[in-house]
Order: sequence, then C-alpha cells, then structure tokens
Amino acid sequence: MPNALRQLQALGQSVWYDNISRGALQGELARLVADGEVQGVTSNPTIFEKAVGGGADYDADIAALVRAGRNTEEVFWELAIADIAAGADLLRPVFDQTGGRDGYVSLEVSPELATDGPGTVAEAQRLFRRVGRPNVMIKIPATAPCLPAIEECTAQGMNINITMMFSPSHYEGVAEAYVRGLERLVAARGNPAHVASVASVFVSRVDTLVDASLDAMAAAPGADRARLEAMRGTAALANARCIYGRFLEIFSDANPRWRALADRGARVQRPLWASTSTKNPRYRDVLYVEGLIGPQTVDTMPPATIKAFREHGIAARTVDADLPGARRALDALDGLGVGMEGVGATLQEQGLSAFSDSFRQVLHEVEAKARSLAAAGR
Repeated sequence: MPNALRQLQALGQSVWYDNISRGALQGELARLVADGEVQGVTSNPTIFEKAVGGGADYDADIAALVRAGRNTEEVFWELAIADIAAGADLLRPVFDQTGGRDGYVSLEVSPELATDGPGTVAEAQRLFRRVGRPNVMIKIPATAPCLPAIEECTAQGMNINITMMFSPSHYEGVAEAYVRGLERLVAARGNPAHVASVASVFVSRVDTLVDASLDAMAAAPGADRARLEAMRGTAALANARCIYGRFLEIFSDANPRWRALADRGARVQRPLWASTSTKNPRYRDVLYVEGLIGPQTVDTMPPATIKAFREHGIAARTVDADLPGARRALDALDGLGVGMEGVGATLQEQGLSAFSDSFRQVLHEVEAKARSLAAAGR
C-alpha cells in the first residue's frame, strides 16, 4: 500500500514535524527523516515546556549550566538552541538534497516580544547567529508591531517562519512584509535565493471558536438550527483555502512585482498549515490534513496526526479544488456576524497568551529543576 505521507510530496506538499525533544531527535524524528516521511521541524514554547518538564533528559545540562553561573532564562535558551542545532544537523541532508526548499527547523523568539518590533529583530538576530545553521528558521508572530520586524529580518537575509496567523488580513500583512523585505535585499545587492520563508496559518482553532458561536446561535429561540449545524466545521478549511487563493495571486508570474523578484531567484513564501490536529472528536482525525493538500504548501503535524495520516489518510489535491465555494462559505459566516477578521484577532490574542504562559512555565520548570538538582548535590 502506498505511503500516504510520501504521496503528499508528489502533490507538492512537505510534511514537517511539530515537535522537538532530546528523545525525539534520537528516536522517532530521526526515523521519520530517514524514512523520507518528514522534511522539516517546527517548535514553540508549549513544545519546549513539555520537553523540559517531561523527564530527566535535560537534567545534566541544567545542572552544569547553573554551576557555570547561568540564570534561568539563559539556561532555557541554551537548552533550546542546542536542540534546534541538533535538529538542523539531522535535517541538513534534506536541506542539501532539496536545494534549500526543505530541511528547516524553526525556533521561536520569546512570545513576550509580540508587541516589540525592534526587540524582535534583535532577538531574531541573536538566535539566528547562535544556532549558526543555514537551515534554521526564526519564528516571528504576525502581530502588527512585528510586521516591520518580519520585513527587516527578511531584508537582512534571515529565514523566517511567521506564526500566529488566523485571518486573511494577517496573511496579507505578512506576504507584503516578506515581499518588501526581499525588495530591500535585492536593492542592497543581496541574493534572495538564499532566503526561505513560510507563512504559518493556524487551522483547527478557527473551527473551535466558530463552532462555539454557531452552537450559541442554534440554541436561540427561532433559530434555523439545521442551517447553522450544517455550517459547523466549515470555517477553518474555507479560511485556509481563501488564503491559499491569495497566495496564488501574490506569488504569480503574472504579478509584475513578484516576477521581478523571481527573476532574481527569490523563493515563494509557502503557506504552512499549523494546528492541523483535530480538536473536535466528532470530526475525522485527519480532516485538516486531507482538506489542505496542494502545491507549494507545508503541513506541520504533531506525532499523533502523522501516525493517523500514514495509517488511513487520503492523499489528493484539495486545497484549491473549490476556491469560489470557500469564499461563499466565509461570506455566509460573515452574514451571521462571524467574520474571519474578528475571529482571527481573538485567536491571535489567545494564542499569544497561551504561548506566553508556556514560556513562563518552562522557565519555572527550569528553575524548579535547578533547585532540585542542587539540593541533590548535582
């Protein structure tokens, strides 16, 4: 039976692994890369929180760094950078074989900088330099204050993964920042062919929020419950497909602005589908993977979703099968007062808050471990 994960590559989609830890680097992730099922890695503060707090893999390094006089935040960044560098080394053959299209590992700037553009640039420079690998991507959130940071980092030739994107306007701002950054790079006689970027659009969380709104409407007296219930589970895929349609327009040879950059070797900023695990148990567990397959895209999947898609996923081009239908679905939701711009703003705020909480929690985990190890004489 054909491997469904490998079939995605034939359809133009790369699979990235949404997880990183010492154990994964030496076990499952290494196997997935060797088997050709995974072509990249993403991380975030929540992933690091689970990795550091989930066992003893980091204890020896924490103890050594504390003895060397590092404070809690410095210890965390040393651990994270070491994992990211190891992941980049593991993926370097993929990077070389694909000519820099894949083989990346992503490291996120501190979520505490989401409203600090200049601070984000400084942090991105520091992390990019510290990892010191050509196949690292620095993750920057798609907040309004960070759009200039995305442009600046692109103009400096960094690889950027823009995260926390939920709405069409988020995408428009990010794509524009990337194009402006490349134009500045070219004007400074830099080589845009050495720059890669992905625009990470979160998927399943859109349905979680929209479905709750539809359920509330359906519970009201006199509501057209059948219509509202039929709209459940449609927003996330429609939103992502409309964003993909805009991607096709912006990064088209028919767009003179992009064509001028492409002629210099610039790479398109591929849409990356994030949060593709299914949150609602009533929905198919690979719903958000199967519904967004197509050329020049990336899907970053957690381990359970990778396993599920390998076992029973159906690989077929779907992302642009009915773009007008996707637009109609969003228009229908908008007519009910559930517009994607409001949904996106709410989800971005919630996502940034959750990542900030995870960042603070991982620092707490590091500090608690450091105290425990010191008390044990380690």
